[in-house]
Amino acid sequence: MDLLAARLQMAISLGFHIIFASIGIAMPFFMALSHWRYLKTKDPLYLSLTKAWSKGVALFFAVGAVSGTALSFELGLLWPEFMKHAGPIIGMPFSWEGAAFFIEAIALGLFLYGWEKLPPLLHWFTGLVVGISGVLSAFFVICANGWMNSPQGFDWVEGMAANIRPYEAMFNRAALGQGVHMVIAAFVATGFAVAGLHALLYLQGHHRRFHLEALKIALLFGSVAALIQPISGDLLAKEVAVRQPEKLAAMESLFVTQRRAPLVIGGVPNVEERTVDYGIQIPALLSFLAHADLNAEVKGLDAFPREEWPPVLIVHIAFQIMVGLGSLLALIATLSLLGFWRWKKILEHPLFLKALVVAMPLGFIAIEAGWTVTEVGRQPWIIYKVMKTADAVSPMPGLVYTLILYVGLYLFLALLLVWLMKRQVTSLHQSLSKEG
Repeated sequence: MDLLAARLQMAISLGFHIIFASIGIAMPFFMALSHWRYLKTKDPLYLSLTKAWSKGVALFFAVGAVSGTALSFELGLLWPEFMKHAGPIIGMPFSWEGAAFFIEAIALGLFLYGWEKLPPLLHWFTGLVVGISGVLSAFFVICANGWMNSPQGFDWVEGMAANIRPYEAMFNRAALGQGVHMVIAAFVATGFAVAGLHALLYLQGHHRRFHLEALKIALLFGSVAALIQPISGDLLAKEVAVRQPEKLAAMESLFVTQRRAPLVIGGVPNVEERTVDYGIQIPALLSFLAHADLNAEVKGLDAFPREEWPPVLIVHIAFQIMVGLGSLLALIATLSLLGFWRWKKILEHPLFLKALVVAMPLGFIAIEAGWTVTEVGRQPWIIYKVMKTADAVSPMPGLVYTLILYVGLYLFLALLLVWLMKRQVTSLHQSLSKEG
């Protein structure tokens, strides 16, 4: 029961924090582009948009800082055995993340209070630094998570880590692929969420030119990222096929090792019967996607001890959700870029705008599904092939109470953020009405 409570608490905490972190990665770049356009055109619309988005960046930065701090406490509270061994190995990426966070905080303060105090280009640059440091902060954290999926940089001697090599551990084999994939996902999710919000306000008839220009900036970032993401995902899947073959087998519900392995679209895995019900199988495509060879052998779950299988049903469904929503957003992105290039009227068409409103949460759902694949797909290991999750959990009784406490904290943060954002939108419209 305590293991389940600890895992649920960590999942809920990460599930909330990843949304705040994703917005913190991408939003500053939207703000910087809007600010750049103001500096070039002197159009007051872009000045109003930049200031409005900067307040949103500040809100999400503050909430993300709280949720991130809570997560750092949870690592020690829930997983003391993990931190005992992993702390000296992955301490460096966390310290670098702290440095990037402080730079981000300083740059954000300079940007928010630097209007008419700093030279225009320097002021713009501080906003850009907010985005760059946010990306670096995220990447350093993902280096630590990548190490959990591809541990290296130490020798495991009699149950203890020895001969620690911090740089090798930090820049592990999984770090770059996971980091790039996550940063692109943040731009996809935030781009479509912001575009959907401004599409909704546009459809309601509020200051249409303002919201159309905001929509275009967010959609440009989100659409380009959505079309790049399948390439990143393919490269990452090829890495997973080599590093964590049982994770790939769970993602695809491949129970039997085989050549010309089929790709399964949809379906519900039946673990007892070792079959997939209701799925569509495309022969040999998994072999090609995993190893760039239609005849390549792909390891199935039968190649591993039953007790080391990830939860196949959860991993498979989460993977299908991630890929399905990513494909849908890539389709909308294609229409969007055609709208930027040739069919400009499409960006103002009611049906397209309504599609953006519907798509508003889809990127974040895909991120949550992707992290479910990453984390649940590694089970039963907290450090892959080194330490099991059950061996790392705190022996402290009553973890269900900390679960309730943290759920309450994150619900409070979410409700507070929604209330503050609603106030921000109301204040923005009042300001735009006064400006005429």
